[in-house]
Amino acid sequence: MTHTEKLETILRDVIAPSAEQTDREGIFPRAAIEALGRAGLLGLTSSSEVGGMGLGMREAANVVEKIASECPSTAMVVTMHYCGTAVIEKFGPESLRREIAAGHHLTTLAWSEKGSRSHFWAPVGTAKADGSEYVLDGEKTMVTSAGEADSCVWSSRPATAEGASTLWFVEMGKLAIPGKFDGMGLRGNASAPLSCASMRLQESAMLGADGGGFDIMMGVVLPLFATLVASCSVGLMDASVSRACQHAGGNRLEHLGSSLADLPAIRAHIGRAKIRADAARALRDDVISALENAREDAMLRVLEVKANAAEAALEVTDIAMRVCGGAAFRRNVGVERFFRDARAASIMAPTSDILFDFIGKVACGLPLFG
Repeated sequence: MTHTEKLETILRDVIAPSAEQTDREGIFPRAAIEALGRAGLLGLTSSSEVGGMGLGMREAANVVEKIASECPSTAMVVTMHYCGTAVIEKFGPESLRREIAAGHHLTTLAWSEKGSRSHFWAPVGTAKADGSEYVLDGEKTMVTSAGEADSCVWSSRPATAEGASTLWFVEMGKLAIPGKFDGMGLRGNASAPLSCASMRLQESAMLGADGGGFDIMMGVVLPLFATLVASCSVGLMDASVSRACQHAGGNRLEHLGSSLADLPAIRAHIGRAKIRADAARALRDDVISALENAREDAMLRVLEVKANAAEAALEVTDIAMRVCGGAAFRRNVGVERFFRDARAASIMAPTSDILFDFIGKVACGLPLFG
């Protein structure tokens, strides 16, 4: 069975049936994650040398998109796992890489901080050398799979070197969860703050060089993160359009002897939504091609893809609500769940507004961090 066939089975048997409950009760999709692990899909991007599938961004984007069409919360958990895996694959020990490849270990990123907000590359939490160990102190504001993942890739200021940040492998059990969010959308992804006080780590926990976090964030993680978050948006847009079409075609105006889909205004709404969703997918696919072929415009496309898909998702899910009318307010139709889930991408660091500024800098020939 191919990984695509395995995914389709999990979507049908595990993810889709529990998606509404995951959202309604705000529960972590543990059964889905365990099923994905058993199928090898948590090790999709892990090297075949350590037992993974050895696949790349294109396949990861497809997996995330498909999951998001049923449960965006689960898709975000997988997105952050793949991002953390990318760092661990490059800098982590073989034993840990094998655990991830086997589907026995879930990881995530812990980067966002109140002190630097959308500037995720500039943590204010500290790391200090103390003999053969390092002592870390810091607070993260919004971490996917907080308390549910086995580990996270933590960021801090460098301990002794120059640079913006240093990355660390941290077991989730070493961290405190000051409180939990009762969020508007993505309610099942266990997003919560994390903190540590005088947490002691061995040097082997450092991922990459001290002070080398910025380059890893921008070169290894940002292209993958932006593309996969965009894929979440693409998946939920497809689901929203599909449900709007089903509603329009399946509901009749009895006094006119026609369906909602027979109304030009309804079809025009759906047409606009379809164009926006398809355009977001086209840019997502183009950024993957740009990265695969090392095109000169690859980083520009990386900056564009998340912002474009996030803003498109806001528009598409709003249109789906309009098309479905009063029925959209009922949870069983499912449109309002995607409407709420779509709000997250535009405010997830780097926010759309930050990305618009960066894109403008590139267009004007200005340095991004000047």
